Amino acid sequence: MTRIHALADVQSTDIGADTQVWQFTVVLKGARIGAQCNINAHCFIENDVVIGDQVTVKCGNYLWDGLRVADRVFIGPNVTFTNDMYPRSKQYPGEFPQTVLEEGASIGGGATILPGLTIGAGALVGAGSVVTRSVPANAVVAGNPARVIRYLTPGAPATAA
Repeated sequence: MTRIHALADVQSTDIGADTQVWQFTVVLKGARIGAQCNINAHCFIENDVVIGDQVTVKCGNYLWDGLRVADRVFIGPNVTFTNDMYPRSKQYPGEFPQTVLEEGASIGGGATILPGLTIGAGALVGAGSVVTRSVPANAVVAGNPARVIRYLTPGAPATAA
């Protein structure tokens, strides 16, 4: 059973079974959210956003047009996604570049992800990182700009080095 908090503003009807949307979250009409997701409080999800199954979106995230989130992705608190490399007030691109978070990727709290990048399957973006280039599958990246610091064994837990 999908659970939408009474204080959420959910305009989309394309939300999978057993998904929870918490208070003070806005989901626009065109957004698609998969099954068994947990969308925490104080989030905003635009129209051209697709979220897979078993995704966790922690508090304080704004998911802008062009974002594609695969299954089992974790988005930590207050991650900043951008969708326009050259933003100007009241000037919009014909279409926004797609930013892709592949299956099982994890984004640490406070990270910034520039538009049009791919975060590879199983990759881990460290908290506070500024991601300016696509991240390979199973890579751990950290810093500003984010750089690969090691690789994870697929399927293994991401324990401290």
